[in-house]
Order: sequence, then C-alpha cells, then structure tokens
Amino acid sequence: MKITIVGCGNMGLIYARAFLKYNIVSKENLLLAEKNETRKQELLKLNIGEVCVVNDNRISDSDIIILAVKPQDFNELSLELKQVLKPNNILISIMAGMKLERIESVLEQKNIIRAMPNSPAELGMGMTAFTANKNLTMEQIRKAENLLGTTGRTVFFENEDLLDAVTALSGSGPAYFFYILKNMIDAGKEMGFDEATSAMLVKQTMLGSFHLLNTANKSLDELIKAVASKGGTTEAALTSFETNKVGKGLQEGIIKARDRASELSK
Repeated sequence: MKITIVGCGNMGLIYARAFLKYNIVSKENLLLAEKNETRKQELLKLNIGEVCVVNDNRISDSDIIILAVKPQDFNELSLELKQVLKPNNILISIMAGMKLERIESVLEQKNIIRAMPNSPAELGMGMTAFTANKNLTMEQIRKAENLLGTTGRTVFFENEDLLDAVTALSGSGPAYFFYILKNMIDAGKEMGFDEATSAMLVKQTMLGSFHLLNTANKSLDELIKAVASKGGTTEAALTSFETNKVGKGLQEGIIKARDRASELSK
C-alpha cells in the first residue's frame, strides 16, 4: 500500500506513526506532503517517510491520500494538489467542518471520506467517526476504516450531518473532561491540598472510575446511586450540582458546540 499525508502537523504525524507501527505502510511508501519549507526540513529529520511537495507526481500513485491541513489553508493548497490527483485516488479528510460536497467541488474528486478524530488518538485511544460519499464501495470504506482504526475506535455514519454532533461530543469532548478535572483539582486546593496532591487524588479517581464504568455492567445512574448514600457527602455535592444546573449547563454547552460546528461547515 502507498499512502500520502498532506499536511503533517500534530494529527498528520499521529497517523504516520500509527501506520508505521502497525506495518500498514513502509517508510518508502509513505509520502509526507508539506508546503512549508521549514516544516519540510523538520520532517526530514524525523525520518518517518518520504518528504515531498504538495504537487509531487508520486502522490497520484497513492492508494489513500489523507488531507490533514488546516481548513483555512485548503483552498490555496488545493490548486497544487489538483495537478497530481487521479480519479481513482481515495481521499480521507480530517479537516474540521469541511463538508464532502465542498471537497468534491474544489478538488474535482469523487472518492472522499470525511473523518473526525480526537486528541487521544495520539495514544492509540482515540474516537474517530467518519462518513463517505456515495461513490465508494464497501471494500474501500473498510480499507479506510482499517487505517483510521490504528489510532483507536471508529464508527461509521451514513448521515454526514451527524459529524457536527460528533465534533461537539467526542471531538471537543476531551476538553470537557479536562475542564471538570481542573475544577475538581481547584476545589481540592481550596480545601487545603497542594496542587500535586489534589491532582493525584482527582486523576486516580478518574482513572479508577473509568475502569469501574467499563467493567461493572451497571448503568451510570446505578453507579451514582452506589456512591451517593442518602444524607451523605456525595448527595450533598450532587444536590448542589442540581441546584446550580451543572448538568444542564454541560448539555447546553455541548449543543452549542454542535451548532458552532454546523456554522463553520457552511
């Protein structure tokens, strides 16, 4: 297999390293296409693939071309990329908010997949949702899914509009958890712990809670009830959360993120 990654920032390199780790492609058959000269020199030093310009003719021989550029750079870059693309190339876009229809129109290509990964992909624990236009066969979609799956779990949606909700839920999701944890750590500091101790208490609690959730075969409501005895400390905290509408505020924030993703995609 031959793969090209166009735009080798953080997420582009995450995919490059994952493909090499799982022997999906060799360094010789992995093209890293970059427009910025300084970045090209940095990629050469990393020695994880062949570094080339965006209009290199070798790109057209790729089975898969991953578009990992910033959405605002896409129009300018597309002028060069169009020069070397062939109709049978399969493109996977991880550009946030970039609709299939727009990519098809700008690049004049038909075989396109749109994916939304999240930052834990860096550890191989990411969540990636993806969709595809109607021209791809099931075999081509499975091939793309195998690539995306090297960084964690994947889920396919036929309805592209749901990717805006994915962006809000799992794409932005890590930031929500970090926000909650930050506030828990700050509460610990307020109660007298130094930051390191408070962080240790909160992070280990988060880790243990996740594994409990994953193995306990209980609903979230049941798990909450198991900790919150009547008239106890947990109930006092949960009552405060309800009074201050913490849960409602969190849900509304996620929906606002979905709406913003929809605006940006237009």
